[in-house]
Amino acid sequence: MLAQRLITILPDMNFEESLEVTKIHSIAGMTKSGKIISERPFRSPHHTSSKISLIGGGKDAKPGEISLAHRGILFLDELTEFNKSTLEVLRVPLEDRKVLISRANKNYEYPASFMLVASMNPCPCGYYGSNEKECVCSANEINKYIHKISGPLLDRIDIQVEVSSIDYKKISNNAQEESSIQIKNRVNKARKIQEERYKKNDIYSNSELTPKLIEQYCKLDIESKNLLEKAFKKLNLSSRAYSRILKVSRTIADLQGKENITKSDIAEAIQYRSLDKKYF
Repeated sequence: MLAQRLITILPDMNFEESLEVTKIHSIAGMTKSGKIISERPFRSPHHTSSKISLIGGGKDAKPGEISLAHRGILFLDELTEFNKSTLEVLRVPLEDRKVLISRANKNYEYPASFMLVASMNPCPCGYYGSNEKECVCSANEINKYIHKISGPLLDRIDIQVEVSSIDYKKISNNAQEESSIQIKNRVNKARKIQEERYKKNDIYSNSELTPKLIEQYCKLDIESKNLLEKAFKKLNLSSRAYSRILKVSRTIADLQGKENITKSDIAEAIQYRSLDKKYF
């Protein structure tokens, strides 16, 4: 449910992004009446999907789900039900934001700058760590289940959140919450800040920052550096996790309209890197 609502709060696509998405869908024969696509794509392939359906290829070397999700969301529900070797093909596109399909006499390159959103249970029965019901899985079953997802793949996911079950009182609570429109307005403001910041770098958002650009645009004060250093050592974070924490911190600051990253932004971003150290 959260993944499906996420598409409603993503920033509006600019003309260049719409053109990119329309071209890909046109190649795949999925455009309607020749109209340009103005809404971000949401792709949700089934867990029985093959490598080719995800990465692209086949007889006509058509774009796969990761390219059809370009500038939008690729949602993988029940992540541990996917074939492990199928999931591993996501590692390079998540890093390079493109996919190369090779044929005997020709190479095809498709863009694949997508937001990967995935959900999974903590164990086969779904109750590992729950306060509501006892887990009936053995330690070996839990370990085998969780390790269907490799450490390097999980390391490439910026935000990892463990969601506990919700009791009836919270579900039935009719208190007014922030609407998707209100959130989207705030997201659009943050995107405009990023577009203005990176207009000379030919990128649109914080997620596209290279290591060199991270040094330039994610500068930290002494307190923030000390906090990140402690977390890096205590959680045994990778260099990739370090870079992703900085990108997420930059986004948190942008959403609040702050020019510089603060200690609280770093602290919040660190909290989103918990699952890889809990299970791996």
